[in-house]
Amino acid sequence: MKMSFRLLSFLGFLACAGCMAFALYLEYGKHLEPCPMCIFQRVAMIVTGLFFLLGAIHGPKAWGRWVYAGLALLASLAGALIAARHVWLQSLPADQVPACGPTLNYLMDVMPLKEVVSYVLKGEGSCAKIVGEWLGLTLPMWTMIGFVALCGYAVSTPILAKAFEKKS
Repeated sequence: MKMSFRLLSFLGFLACAGCMAFALYLEYGKHLEPCPMCIFQRVAMIVTGLFFLLGAIHGPKAWGRWVYAGLALLASLAGALIAARHVWLQSLPADQVPACGPTLNYLMDVMPLKEVVSYVLKGEGSCAKIVGEWLGLTLPMWTMIGFVALCGYAVSTPILAKAFEKKS
């Protein structure tokens, strides 16, 4: 099987889609309600996946590959930073955790989007609550690991595609 930029990008899209499917399973199958920071991480995952999908559909050559890879990198880096902030918030001692605030739906109704983003990224009490762990790592830790892996993958797709082309 020939590994092309299109295929590598599509595999990146599938990884993002799989992460989103798992997040939706946790929400609807296991009834774990996502906090506002979790929702922002989902948005970053969806945007990362969309950039991989666009790269797979377009199949650019030369520098165009770096454009799609760069966009996927930026989106996954944003997700990694949000997840890192989430991990930090969960590591705070109980007396330093911010109070729980209103729901994201309420915030979207009463505030401009810029203020909502700023408010959510500051974090609140519901984001500090640990609702799931696997192998001793919390869900935001796993999400952060996934985003870091996607960052590396995004950078490597143009490089790998070029290397596979030379072999052919």
